Amino acid sequence: MGTSHGSKPTLTSIARSLDLSIATVSNVYNHPERVSEGLQQRVLEAARKAGYPGPDAVARQFRRGKSDTLGVLFTDELSFALRDPASVSFLSGVASACEEAGLNLILVPAGPPLQTNRISSVSNAIVDGFIIYSVPDDDPHLQTALNRNLPSVVVDEPDSAPDTDWVGLDDQAATFELAAHLLAQGHRRIGVVTTRLGVSRYNGPATEERWLRARYAVQRNRILGLVNALAASGIPADELVVEERFDNSVEAGTAGLHALLDRRPDLTAICCLGDVLAIGALEGARQRGLSVPDDLTITGYDDVPEASRVGLTTIRQPLIEKGKIAGQMFLTREQGMPPRRRVLPTSLEVRRTSGPAPLQG
Repeated sequence: MGTSHGSKPTLTSIARSLDLSIATVSNVYNHPERVSEGLQQRVLEAARKAGYPGPDAVARQFRRGKSDTLGVLFTDELSFALRDPASVSFLSGVASACEEAGLNLILVPAGPPLQTNRISSVSNAIVDGFIIYSVPDDDPHLQTALNRNLPSVVVDEPDSAPDTDWVGLDDQAATFELAAHLLAQGHRRIGVVTTRLGVSRYNGPATEERWLRARYAVQRNRILGLVNALAASGIPADELVVEERFDNSVEAGTAGLHALLDRRPDLTAICCLGDVLAIGALEGARQRGLSVPDDLTITGYDDVPEASRVGLTTIRQPLIEKGKIAGQMFLTREQGMPPRRRVLPTSLEVRRTSGPAPLQG
């Protein structure tokens, strides 16, 4: 085949063996529409016999200045992204946008909060840009991604990333609507189970000072929406009892409900700031022999598929659509374009886990 003994076949050696120009053989791999089908088959057969796999993909991408790959950065473990139903739905939407554009998609997990030894995975990722999914304020991985000056879209949080496209929800308005519904049902003693407010592992009561200073904007805004609705009815902020759980899991929701009712057995409604937590809270109510909603109202946030099955009253957000829009914002970004901001709609889905406040003597 025109190669010396023991040498590795190259595009040049294949071209020489067939008495073709290097440009012609290159077109077979990079621009097949420029050569005949017969010539394509001739070159590929010669390459197969010589053991030549084709041009190096990474080198070709560097020459083009593009990788045709979008990176999704999130500050958590990869296993969490693949088991959390809200994250799975969001990633499905991003993947759909990538498929339509012929892009590859890679996940760039930074690991749990406070773990900074994966910053190199962000700085070295071979991508054309990032979708940055729900990270805390001042996250070093976020800043590393933005410092690369690649097209980027922040999703949900932080809610004030400068000079960067953003897509998310009006979480305050959504939970204000939820609280207004509960107040109309006669509820005045309301508890909250929230996922992490800070980056260090903590499980326990969250004071007003703690949630107001939360590093996670989504949770901070969702609690603030509840507080604002209560305030509009003359109920002070410190009447809202908040329990924080570091993990977003069914087990955390169960533990959170028990902790709230141990402190305040007179609560008539529990607002969980995620459907997974709410599903756990339903299990906690069952363990305590409480009827939902006759004894206790339980609500969620997200409207993941399981929420409808269990009849959970929740805030619905367009999870798949949010992923698609984030992908489309990346694809349509042009140099010099001012940062764009998309606020997506939410809706209150009233189902069988909520009802009138029980009469208490």
